Amino acid sequence: MADEALFLLLHNEMVTGVYKSADQGEVENGRCITKLENMGFRVGQGLIERFTKDTARFKDELDIMKFICKDFWTTIFKKQIDNLRTNHQGIYVLQDNKFRLLTQMSAGKQYLDHAPKYLAFTCGLIRGGLSNLGIKSIVTAEVSAMPACKFQVMIQKI
Repeated sequence: MADEALFLLLHNEMVTGVYKSADQGEVENGRCITKLENMGFRVGQGLIERFTKDTARFKDELDIMKFICKDFWTTIFKKQIDNLRTNHQGIYVLQDNKFRLLTQMSAGKQYLDHAPKYLAFTCGLIRGGLSNLGIKSIVTAEVSAMPACKFQVMIQKI
């Protein structure tokens, strides 16, 4: 429980720090979101390296996504992804109905505008993890009702 609280506090301070140190132009241009996403990318690379060092090779892309949804997500957020969907053409949607980094925020509609800055780091985590497993991707997040969110992963064919 204590490590979870520390992670939530660290994440909130990271977001606050990035936005406080930025000037107005950077916030409007989305540079803060990019900075948080890049931080998550690097952390995701390191974590996936550590988590998969004793794991057998993955058979295919779907196998890797299942690993991300079960093992990777459970280690970081203490629960599995609630739903994984795919169109079998390189697009995956990961749905978390009670995303830990959003549960501390109020469920009011006025807070939906602030949600993207709290999801950027996690988008980077997913993208970084996939990158180290040999999959180039674009990861976006959307929130329609707090604290549920969906992460869309589009695999880039090389």
